[in-house]
Amino acid sequence: MIKEKIKVIVSDLDGTLLNSDHQISDYTKEVFRELYNQNYLIIVATGRHHLDAMSIVETLDFPIYLVTSNGARIHAPDKELIFATNMESNAVQSVMQMDIPDEYTVVLFKENVWQTNKHDNKLLEFQTKLSYVPELVNYKEITDFNAIKIFFKHESHGKLLELREQILEKYPDTFSHAFSLPHCLEFMNKSVDKSVAIGRILEKEGYEFHQAISFGDGYNDEGMLNATAKGLLMGNAPDSLKNKLAHLEVISKNHQDGVANYLVENILKNTSLESK
Repeated sequence: MIKEKIKVIVSDLDGTLLNSDHQISDYTKEVFRELYNQNYLIIVATGRHHLDAMSIVETLDFPIYLVTSNGARIHAPDKELIFATNMESNAVQSVMQMDIPDEYTVVLFKENVWQTNKHDNKLLEFQTKLSYVPELVNYKEITDFNAIKIFFKHESHGKLLELREQILEKYPDTFSHAFSLPHCLEFMNKSVDKSVAIGRILEKEGYEFHQAISFGDGYNDEGMLNATAKGLLMGNAPDSLKNKLAHLEVISKNHQDGVANYLVENILKNTSLESK
């Protein structure tokens, strides 16, 4: 039985652990505290910046491993930074100097601020607490291109596909990339992937992927969903991802506490908690 093998729980945040209000529900918090009390290793792996994600996971009220920026940063349960990698600044500068139309929202993830070409209220809605502050910039005027990742947003997925092809044609082997949402395209250092970061944590803690279960809803979760003993795809994941990962089980949606309900029904031992 998978219940007996699993020692590690890995979850994405947006569209997975978080509800429609971009928060962890009280019920999900209760389930994860019980998992922690039963000595499961908890890892949250997100595309969010660590300053942003920390304010969310702190509401769980117990220490966890935190993978952020799709694997470019790892923070230990005591919040110590134990792994970090940035993009090559020359490559970032070259991308930023491409003729990218103003219709795209462009964001550079820096260590303490995110630099953007325009204010985007929908992006700000993802932060219930403004821990990671935006800075409006003109990319033709800045000189510091040291960055964790580049983020592009457009309401048209097709437009983002076009931009992706332009960048990959120019830099075929320089970056890794992923769609965290159909309207969000992200480029990172070529070594960055959630699954790679999770592997570092498992090695450090003496576990292996066959002892882990993972939950996700986006293309940036694909590596970890395939790497763990069992990957669970959220009901709200894009149909294109469900079709691509047709071998994975699909569970209920994020706003239905899909992760917590699955864990109560399939993983937790000797608990009085009931699925909702």
